[in-house]
Amino acid sequence: MRFVRRLLRPCFHYYYFACTNKTRPFADLGLLRQPSQDRIFTPQSPPRTVSEVCNLIAQTYEDGNQKLRSLHVDLTGEQAVAAVALLAETEGSMVALSFFRWAVARPQFRHFLRFYVTAACSLVGLGNLEKAQEVMSCMAVSFSEVGRLKEAVDMVFEMRSQGLPISIHTMNLVLRVAVGSGLIEYAEQLFAEMPANGMYPNSCSFKTMIAAYCRQGRVSDVERLLRTVEERGHGIDNVTCTLVVDAFCKKGYVSWVFRFFRKMLEIGLVPNVINYTALIDALCKRGSVKQGFQVLEEMVGWGLKPNVYTHTALIDGLCKIGWTDRAFRLFLKLVRSNSYKPNVCTYTAMIGGYCKESKLNRAEMLLTRMREQGLTPNTNTYTTLIDGHCKAGNLERAYELMDQMTSDSCLPNICTYNAVIHGLCKKGRIREAYRLLQVALNKGLQMDKVTYTILISEHCKRDHSSRAMELFDEMVEAGCHPDIHTYTTLIASFCKQRNMVESERLFERCLKLELVPTKQTYTSMIGGYCRVGKVTSALRVFEKMIQHGCSADAITYGALVSGLCKESRLDEARALYEAMLDKGLVPCEVSRITLAYEYCKRQKSNVALSLLERLDQKQWTRTANILVRKLGFEGHVDAAGMFINKLLDEHRSIDPITYAAFINACYENNRYSTASELSERISKGAPSFVKDNSTIT
Repeated sequence: MRFVRRLLRPCFHYYYFACTNKTRPFADLGLLRQPSQDRIFTPQSPPRTVSEVCNLIAQTYEDGNQKLRSLHVDLTGEQAVAAVALLAETEGSMVALSFFRWAVARPQFRHFLRFYVTAACSLVGLGNLEKAQEVMSCMAVSFSEVGRLKEAVDMVFEMRSQGLPISIHTMNLVLRVAVGSGLIEYAEQLFAEMPANGMYPNSCSFKTMIAAYCRQGRVSDVERLLRTVEERGHGIDNVTCTLVVDAFCKKGYVSWVFRFFRKMLEIGLVPNVINYTALIDALCKRGSVKQGFQVLEEMVGWGLKPNVYTHTALIDGLCKIGWTDRAFRLFLKLVRSNSYKPNVCTYTAMIGGYCKESKLNRAEMLLTRMREQGLTPNTNTYTTLIDGHCKAGNLERAYELMDQMTSDSCLPNICTYNAVIHGLCKKGRIREAYRLLQVALNKGLQMDKVTYTILISEHCKRDHSSRAMELFDEMVEAGCHPDIHTYTTLIASFCKQRNMVESERLFERCLKLELVPTKQTYTSMIGGYCRVGKVTSALRVFEKMIQHGCSADAITYGALVSGLCKESRLDEARALYEAMLDKGLVPCEVSRITLAYEYCKRQKSNVALSLLERLDQKQWTRTANILVRKLGFEGHVDAAGMFINKLLDEHRSIDPITYAAFINACYENNRYSTASELSERISKGAPSFVKDNSTIT
């Protein structure tokens, strides 16, 4: 309250002189000239005193302020404060408000706190609280432009001491301004404190906060607010529903969106084309294209007509799962349509599909067709095609396209440079990649998460772990938050180098950041522990993996089986091997050979044979051939003999290399009779010698 009085003291001082010295208004400002009552004001002869401004406002108010808007009056901030106070007293609220609106449109008054406070207090004094609230709202908007929103809001609360209560409309505007300025935490604070300040959030308040959380992807907070809205009986409109659907779809929470659609129908809101398109797009992005078409059927069932964006989402989804031919049929349907035509995004999706299939000629053809239709390729279009050429190793064409897009006034962005940098790294031209990166930086572009990850991955492949960590630290300092893929790349590199201390540190760090480890992350850790002989630790990570709903693949199981075999824990290895088969996974070659070999070494060839019974013929034949050679080389002739005889029993064929390896093993171990028996059996049975590439190691 004292602060408001201190702000108002100077203007009341001027106001006192204006009211008591009619012949010398605002004499303390040095404005001694008494204005002529019949003076005509024009843009060429602007008013020179505060009293003249007041007279002008009064004269022009009924004319819609046309004269005032055309004038350039040179007033100080204090003069403007005095003028608004005097106008409120002598001419009333609307005239004072007319001057206020004129003044705040000018930079010298727009961010002058005392001017707003004086105007609001003057209007409160006249009992016009509605217009005083308008002044406070205007102050919040103006001050947010220069980062002084909190100062303006503090004054809104201070004005309660001057008889101006905070209205829910003003608070809702403040919330919208805070959210629009990116001050989400401040908006949360104001929203939470509303009841304590004598207001309860209404539907507009909730909509604003829901929109803020949607833009930030904070779906748990959105869900919490939606429950509160439902409990309090507030309604939500289709615009808010669209934001909610879009936010949850971007997070991949498709099941939740389906439930939300049902709730919308319950409260009488039919999802619109935008809602359905967002859901279809989300389904297609996660590969559930079939489900996306089912949603399309439901949408059409409601009488809604899919637009070009709906079709583009489906085309993009089909291309991503490799169904490019079907995508092209849908694309042609759009081309022939009288309602909608393919847009730039549609063409870009099709170009991306052909690039994925390495059909670059067709992609280039679509680019030409696109131009013929009067559409201008954008940066994303060019980047998609450049990426396709880079992945195919056509770096020269990629450079040509970069030059072409520049000549078309379509500037490459960091994604464009990332595509070429990745292509250069794949070719081993890392120095050239760094030179190109410097070109991008010189053009004012900033490295993003993808750029750092590409370079980190390349240095990890080259076992340059120290440089990879330097880039990782730079990435964090630059505000580019590494995702789980970046962490996985580093973890895999350190695990490969048997540096489990650093791998554990990075793994714990990504868990603290609430990043969700992927199958590759867990498998890298499991493989690393097995390499250094810490199989128990590997099993603990495996248990965590299963608990968190991350499905292990054959590589994960293979790493554990191999690790357990190295520690002679064959029963546990066998249990994991059989669990893998039960899940329908195909054991990798290393897993099945390692486990079978370990049992053979321990004179348990029958167990080894039973382990391989569930393999298909091709896998069994390849495994048996390799085991014969490996066992023979190690001197386990009996075990090798059992497998070679099984090969003859089952297939009456044998690989000549396997046969030669076994015979050599027999001679080296003085097992001449065994070699003779095999030769005799072959000569009697006359088996064919089959050289199958699938059995060659």
